[in-house]
Amino acid sequence: MRLQISHITRYAFQDPVQYGLEQLRLTPKSNRAQTVLQWQTSVEGGRKELHYEDYHNNRVDLISFDRNTTELTITSQGQVELEETHGVVGPHKGPGPLWLYEKVTPRTKVGPRTRALIRQVDGETELERLHALCEVIHNAVAYEVGASDSSWTAEDSAAAGKGVCQDHAHIFIAGAREMGFPARYVSGFLLMDDRIEQDATHAWAEAHVQGLGWVGFDVSNKQSPDIRYVRVATGLDYQEAAPVTGTRVGGNGESLSVDIVVQQQ
Repeated sequence: MRLQISHITRYAFQDPVQYGLEQLRLTPKSNRAQTVLQWQTSVEGGRKELHYEDYHNNRVDLISFDRNTTELTITSQGQVELEETHGVVGPHKGPGPLWLYEKVTPRTKVGPRTRALIRQVDGETELERLHALCEVIHNAVAYEVGASDSSWTAEDSAAAGKGVCQDHAHIFIAGAREMGFPARYVSGFLLMDDRIEQDATHAWAEAHVQGLGWVGFDVSNKQSPDIRYVRVATGLDYQEAAPVTGTRVGGNGESLSVDIVVQQQ
């Protein structure tokens, strides 16, 4: 399957931005499940300074704001060819060592409510236990747009019993690490069944399974990623895989809009 993707982020500021830098993790990379046929990122109201690969092997573009700008538009778009792997990404590849993904972060720290979910997990094999974890979280934490804040931890959303894909991924990662699996956060794009225009990127998790390598789990949809999923960035949690992060001086009165289109070519 071939997908055409467009991701446009628009900032508007009441007061001019004097100085600003942003890191973009918006460029997918080719792997066993996907081949990037074409991809480009353009900036209006700023400029691309450089790009590099971080220690999760993500492509990162560093952009700066034009001095005294009141508008910034970032457009990333391209085509990706996908093959079915039933969620299996394969063996771990550096530069970060596999043991790094056993590290607990503040967003993925296990608390009483998360631990209660883990106790419900059963299964004879590693893969069965991870699928069971995915199902337990899906049943206990309802998907509800706007129910959570981007700063929520796994324990916050588990206690609230609701959240979005980011929250589901954090709870799964917390549970998988507690169960002894290296686990990581994944941000990317998903081809929806009912529409091509979307409000946000998608998120899911991956756990490392002996004999298979990294395997994906999308708690929000209670399945492993299939041919509709495009992996873009990974990290220990959302903060390290977020599409756009940065800092600036000035630029008070910010308004932000994101337009995403994912469609089959």
